[in-house]
Amino acid sequence: MERDPSLADLTGRVCVVTGASRGIGRATAEGLAVLGATVVLVCRAAADGSDVAAGIIAAGGHPPTVVLCDLSSQASIRSAAAEILGRWPKLHVLVNNAGLLLRTREVSVDGYEMQFAVNHLAYFLFTNLLLGALKADPPSRIVNVTSGAHQGGRIDFEGLQSQRRYDPIRVYAMTKLANILFTHELARRLEGTGVTVNAVHPGVIQTRLLDNYFDVPAEGSIARSFGGKPERGAETNIYLAASTEVAGISGSYFVNRQASPSSPASYDEEVARRLWDVSARLAGFA
Repeated sequence: MERDPSLADLTGRVCVVTGASRGIGRATAEGLAVLGATVVLVCRAAADGSDVAAGIIAAGGHPPTVVLCDLSSQASIRSAAAEILGRWPKLHVLVNNAGLLLRTREVSVDGYEMQFAVNHLAYFLFTNLLLGALKADPPSRIVNVTSGAHQGGRIDFEGLQSQRRYDPIRVYAMTKLANILFTHELARRLEGTGVTVNAVHPGVIQTRLLDNYFDVPAEGSIARSFGGKPERGAETNIYLAASTEVAGISGSYFVNRQASPSSPASYDEEVARRLWDVSARLAGFA
């Protein structure tokens, strides 16, 4: 495939990618490394991170660094952020990519419903912990991976933890709407800093997300029967991280590299501010 001429050379730029072990996250990390970036692979398992790093090096990319993090644990998020900041006081790209869809309700080590903890609170906490480094050497960019599933979502402030009723698809839609509300609110707060933030729907992609939901083993993956390859899902992530065409654009929702309208609910500034305040309290960031 021909390289997009709008993609900048990222040599000397430090790019952090969460959920970099497989799927869209791995493809995003590999694509940024091809552009010359120093990529920080945020992974849950050391073996998975080492495998991705070896692949990047074999392909001629700049040697990446693996940082271990369990994004369902706020202590682990804080530890990973401290490790990153200890090595790189200046960051240039953060791709919040990791996410999950669980068929049954689970609770994180911090006592929060797992989808809400990983899909939203982890984005919120990790981004805020790294924000100073992203502001230190602008222009810098934040990319939040969400989903078209947000279209059916609403923020239920009385039921954020889904204790009374757990509908996995409803909860997933709520967390994906939260990603876009967070993006819009963060964009307003970052005006004038040189840091932009945008959200992206990667499309229906062959990843383990649905396999985990349907409890399908990897060798019997249903994801392989439909959807695009992870490289396809990573295209807009890489575009938002590196393209000169989106320099200065912030607070938008992208599909197939095009800015698109998100759901009406995602533009509610009062809900976005309230969600920010609640998230700050739950993440111990208030």
